[in-house]
Amino acid sequence: MQRRLAAILASDMVGYSRLMSADEEGTIARQRVYRQTLIDPQIGANNGRIVSTAGDGLLAEFGSVVDAVRCATGLQREIAESEASVNEDRRIRYRVGINVGDIVVDGDDILGDGVNVAARLEALAEPGGICISDTVYRSVRGKIDAEFDDLGDQQIKNIADPVRIWRWRAPYAGQTDATAGVPGASSPLPDKPSIAVLPFDNMSGDREQEYFADGMAEDIITELSRMPWFFVIARNSSFTYKGRAVDIKKVGEELGVAYVLEGSVRKAGNRLRINAQLIDTATGNHVWAERFDREVTDVFDIQDEITKAIISAVAPEFLSAEFKKSQYKDPAQLDAWECVMRGRALVWKMGREDGLAARQLFEKAIELSPGRNLGLGDLALVHFLEAFYRWGKEPEESLKKMVSTAEKAVAADDGDPLTLTILAWAYNFSRKWDEALAAAERAIALSPNFAPALGIRGAILACAGEPDLAIPAINEAMRLSPRDWFLPHWLMGLFWAYHELQDYEAGAETARRAIRAAPENPTFRRQLLVAYHMLGDMEGRDDALAAYLHLEPTATYDDSRNIPARNKEHLERYIQILKAAGMPGES
Repeated sequence: MQRRLAAILASDMVGYSRLMSADEEGTIARQRVYRQTLIDPQIGANNGRIVSTAGDGLLAEFGSVVDAVRCATGLQREIAESEASVNEDRRIRYRVGINVGDIVVDGDDILGDGVNVAARLEALAEPGGICISDTVYRSVRGKIDAEFDDLGDQQIKNIADPVRIWRWRAPYAGQTDATAGVPGASSPLPDKPSIAVLPFDNMSGDREQEYFADGMAEDIITELSRMPWFFVIARNSSFTYKGRAVDIKKVGEELGVAYVLEGSVRKAGNRLRINAQLIDTATGNHVWAERFDREVTDVFDIQDEITKAIISAVAPEFLSAEFKKSQYKDPAQLDAWECVMRGRALVWKMGREDGLAARQLFEKAIELSPGRNLGLGDLALVHFLEAFYRWGKEPEESLKKMVSTAEKAVAADDGDPLTLTILAWAYNFSRKWDEALAAAERAIALSPNFAPALGIRGAILACAGEPDLAIPAINEAMRLSPRDWFLPHWLMGLFWAYHELQDYEAGAETARRAIRAAPENPTFRRQLLVAYHMLGDMEGRDDALAAYLHLEPTATYDDSRNIPARNKEHLERYIQILKAAGMPGES
């Protein structure tokens, strides 16, 4: 075997899969232009040789370390200037890693640890940035016009000994904290639930799957960032852990996050397996974990499907963990977010006492965070319960408060899909079905995989007299998030859709599921007795009626006239069934 000492430059395009998905032909054309007019000429001018290219990746060798670093810094400056006028999400940027070491020559190819280290350094670089090994740094120090920050010794993947890494201080990047996202630097936790999505491990040994794994993590970061009640660490920082064995607790300290999402991708034949897990950084405990097995057909379709599934599962589990944490704190010591979390844990039960206790917590959250929408949307849901179940003396006034409070929440932050979802539900019960659907659509446009908005849209369609559209919409939301905190509201709409279609077998199953989700909510007992009556199960009907009157002793069949049904014929039929089933009338 022929060996020689060389400087190795490894380069890779940032977000290649995302850019190709958005504009395949345009991305290929722009990349070709950079190769022909900038990258290849610069490498040649600095006495380098391109060894290989694969997709968006490039490997080059240089006889001089100074030439390699001068080439890299020049390329990054020129590309940054060329892309400055391009929208942020469409910019072409590269990461570069440079190492110097002994290489094995195999024809036109080069192999060995020196090449592997360069590739790992590239993965640790920021978009538009460069990471170099300590050997490279000592060779170029004082010889080129470039400054580097010391990131210390790093344990990188598949390399036995730690490697000391230096990061180029890009002149166009501004004066940022050089230790951001760097092991050893600690960051405080923000005032809302925080998460870092680490780069997914490629377990296949296939370079093509590396792009898929990176694209998966990038898409999850993008989708979580659409949800403004989460603090999501940017890709630049979370991807500094790429290729390294990590201690989750240390990651939490260094990035200032309460949760970490990590995963892996493995391809075998035409099968793809993706594992993902959400971890509490304080305890190291798994909050959620799931495995996804898929046939490899269209890789972008699979990536979108898995991203959607992960987001839909992680968001409610994330909040569920926050609910649990808030239960153990002294009520007097709760901050605004913790008040909201504890209040939600109560209000989703949809019972009278829990609802009243939740109201106090939401009002405290609003008091603790003036000018923000924290707690406002949730308070609107309490007003809904007060109006719908006549907990107060003036249900019409409670309904007006529901709408006005939800509108205030949206005015405070019209980019929050949760408050838009609650506003949609408020408009639905004000019988403003067109406005309700418009608000739900706005929430979905902001966060296409946000299950609460998808399910509430289905429930509104049911109330608006569109059961054939409502049922698949609600079922899709339940498939995405089967334990969602909005589940009782979805099921309320789903039963109504089955009532309109007179499918009482499905209606009874829906009501039973709703009772399991919210046993203190009287609506679902009322729905169950309607279904049992229509199915001829008189014993079940009588039990459901007794349970309903236990929860609502003064209830009458006329109370059901507050159901926001656009089709008055279906509403009247529902009331007549209640009357025939033995529900008391007005005294």
